[in-house]
Amino acid sequence: MRAKLSYALTAAVLVFYFVLVGSRGVMLIQSGTLVTVTFGVAVLILPVIGVWFLWKNTQFVRRANALAAKLDAEGGLPVDELQRTPGGRIDRDSADEVFAKRKAETEAAPDDWRSWFRLAVAYHDARDTPRARKAMQRAIALHDGRPVQQS
Repeated sequence: MRAKLSYALTAAVLVFYFVLVGSRGVMLIQSGTLVTVTFGVAVLILPVIGVWFLWKNTQFVRRANALAAKLDAEGGLPVDELQRTPGGRIDRDSADEVFAKRKAETEAAPDDWRSWFRLAVAYHDARDTPRARKAMQRAIALHDGRPVQQS
Protein backbone atom coordinates (compact mmCIF):
# COMPACT_ATOMS: atom_id res chain seq x y z
CA MET A 1 0.00 0.00 0.00
CA ARG A 2 2.87 2.34 0.81
CA ALA A 3 4.33 1.84 -2.69
CA LYS A 4 0.99 2.70 -4.28
CA LEU A 5 0.70 5.90 -2.26
CA SER A 6 4.27 6.84 -3.10
CA TYR A 7 3.64 6.19 -6.81
CA ALA A 8 0.39 8.20 -6.76
CA LEU A 9 2.09 11.13 -5.01
CA THR A 10 5.00 11.09 -7.46
CA ALA A 11 2.60 10.91 -10.41
CA ALA A 12 0.57 13.83 -9.04
CA VAL A 13 3.72 15.94 -8.61
CA LEU A 14 4.80 15.08 -12.16
CA VAL A 15 1.39 16.01 -13.59
CA PHE A 16 1.55 19.35 -11.72
CA TYR A 17 5.03 19.90 -13.18
CA PHE A 18 3.82 19.02 -16.69
CA VAL A 19 0.96 21.52 -16.40
CA LEU A 20 3.32 24.21 -15.09
CA VAL A 21 5.87 23.65 -17.86
CA GLY A 22 3.12 23.39 -20.48
CA SER A 23 1.63 26.72 -19.42
CA ARG A 24 5.06 28.34 -19.73
CA GLY A 25 5.39 26.89 -23.22
CA VAL A 26 1.99 28.33 -24.20
CA MET A 27 2.97 31.72 -22.78
CA LEU A 28 6.15 31.69 -24.86
CA ILE A 29 4.20 30.80 -28.00
CA GLN A 30 1.70 33.59 -27.32
CA SER A 31 4.53 36.13 -27.26
CA GLY A 32 4.66 35.72 -31.02
CA THR A 33 8.31 36.27 -31.88
CA LEU A 34 10.24 33.64 -33.78
CA VAL A 35 12.57 32.94 -30.87
CA THR A 36 9.85 32.66 -28.20
CA VAL A 37 7.61 30.51 -30.41
CA THR A 38 10.54 28.19 -31.09
CA PHE A 39 11.36 27.96 -27.38
CA GLY A 40 7.66 27.53 -26.56
CA VAL A 41 7.34 24.56 -28.90
CA ALA A 42 10.55 23.06 -27.48
CA VAL A 43 9.24 23.52 -23.93
CA LEU A 44 5.92 21.86 -24.83
CA ILE A 45 7.73 18.74 -26.01
CA LEU A 46 8.95 17.99 -22.47
CA PRO A 47 5.48 17.54 -20.91
CA VAL A 48 4.35 15.45 -23.89
CA ILE A 49 7.28 13.07 -23.43
CA GLY A 50 6.73 13.05 -19.66
CA VAL A 51 3.02 12.25 -19.95
CA TRP A 52 3.77 9.46 -22.43
CA PHE A 53 6.42 7.99 -20.09
CA LEU A 54 4.14 8.24 -17.05
CA TRP A 55 1.29 6.58 -18.97
CA LYS A 56 3.47 3.70 -20.22
CA ASN A 57 4.95 3.15 -16.76
CA THR A 58 1.52 3.20 -15.11
CA GLN A 59 0.20 0.66 -17.64
CA PHE A 60 3.20 -1.58 -16.95
CA VAL A 61 2.62 -1.45 -13.20
CA ARG A 62 -1.11 -2.14 -13.58
CA ARG A 63 -0.47 -5.16 -15.83
CA ALA A 64 2.24 -6.54 -13.53
CA ASN A 65 -0.06 -6.14 -10.52
CA ALA A 66 -2.86 -7.92 -12.41
CA LEU A 67 -0.53 -10.84 -13.11
CA ALA A 68 0.51 -10.91 -9.45
CA ALA A 69 -3.15 -11.04 -8.38
CA LYS A 70 -3.87 -13.83 -10.85
CA LEU A 71 -0.83 -15.82 -9.76
CA ASP A 72 -1.77 -15.27 -6.12
CA ALA A 73 -5.29 -16.59 -6.79
CA GLU A 74 -3.71 -19.69 -8.36
CA GLY A 75 -1.37 -20.10 -5.39
CA GLY A 76 1.66 -19.65 -7.63
CA LEU A 77 3.35 -16.56 -6.22
CA PRO A 78 6.98 -17.20 -5.38
CA VAL A 79 7.57 -17.98 -1.73
CA ASP A 80 10.05 -15.71 0.01
CA GLU A 81 12.84 -18.18 0.75
CA LEU A 82 15.61 -15.61 0.86
CA GLN A 83 18.08 -15.36 3.73
CA ARG A 84 18.52 -11.90 5.16
CA THR A 85 21.32 -10.15 6.99
CA PRO A 86 20.70 -8.94 10.56
CA GLY A 87 20.01 -5.52 9.03
CA GLY A 88 17.23 -6.97 6.87
CA ARG A 89 19.03 -6.88 3.53
CA ILE A 90 18.78 -9.84 1.19
CA ASP A 91 21.83 -12.11 1.35
CA ARG A 92 23.50 -12.10 -2.07
CA ASP A 93 24.32 -15.84 -2.09
CA SER A 94 20.73 -16.64 -1.16
CA ALA A 95 19.41 -14.42 -3.98
CA ASP A 96 21.79 -16.10 -6.44
CA GLU A 97 20.59 -19.53 -5.35
CA VAL A 98 16.92 -18.64 -5.77
CA PHE A 99 17.70 -16.95 -9.09
CA ALA A 100 19.34 -20.14 -10.40
CA LYS A 101 16.16 -22.09 -9.55
CA ARG A 102 13.94 -19.52 -11.28
CA LYS A 103 16.16 -19.41 -14.34
CA ALA A 104 16.07 -23.20 -14.67
CA GLU A 105 12.29 -23.13 -14.26
CA THR A 106 12.00 -20.53 -17.03
CA GLU A 107 14.34 -22.43 -19.35
CA ALA A 108 12.20 -25.55 -18.85
CA ALA A 109 8.99 -23.64 -19.69
CA PRO A 110 9.95 -20.66 -21.87
CA ASP A 111 6.38 -19.97 -23.00
CA ASP A 112 4.86 -19.89 -19.50
CA TRP A 113 4.17 -16.37 -18.25
CA ARG A 114 4.18 -17.65 -14.67
CA SER A 115 7.81 -18.74 -14.83
CA TRP A 116 8.79 -15.39 -16.38
CA PHE A 117 6.92 -13.57 -13.61
CA ARG A 118 8.82 -15.52 -10.94
CA LEU A 119 12.10 -14.90 -12.81
CA ALA A 120 11.33 -11.17 -12.80
CA VAL A 121 10.89 -11.32 -9.02
CA ALA A 122 14.23 -13.16 -8.71
CA TYR A 123 15.95 -10.52 -10.84
CA HIS A 124 14.41 -7.83 -8.65
CA ASP A 125 15.60 -9.57 -5.48
CA ALA A 126 19.09 -9.76 -7.01
CA ARG A 127 18.87 -5.98 -7.60
CA ASP A 128 18.98 -6.31 -11.39
CA THR A 129 16.13 -3.93 -12.20
CA PRO A 130 16.61 -3.70 -15.99
CA ARG A 131 16.44 -7.48 -16.40
CA ALA A 132 13.57 -7.69 -13.91
CA ARG A 133 11.61 -5.23 -16.03
CA LYS A 134 12.38 -7.12 -19.26
CA ALA A 135 11.35 -10.43 -17.71
CA MET A 136 8.11 -8.88 -16.45
CA GLN A 137 7.42 -7.37 -19.88
CA ARG A 138 7.87 -10.83 -21.35
CA ALA A 139 5.50 -12.33 -18.77
CA ILE A 140 2.90 -9.70 -19.63
CA ALA A 141 3.30 -10.30 -23.37
CA LEU A 142 3.01 -14.08 -22.95
CA HIS A 143 -0.06 -13.69 -20.76
CA ASP A 144 -1.70 -11.36 -23.26
CA GLY A 145 -0.85 -13.69 -26.16
CA ARG A 146 1.29 -11.07 -27.91
CA PRO A 147 4.39 -12.02 -29.85
CA VAL A 148 7.56 -11.91 -27.75
CA GLN A 149 10.74 -10.40 -29.11
CA GLN A 150 13.82 -12.56 -28.67
CA SER A 151 16.71 -10.82 -26.95
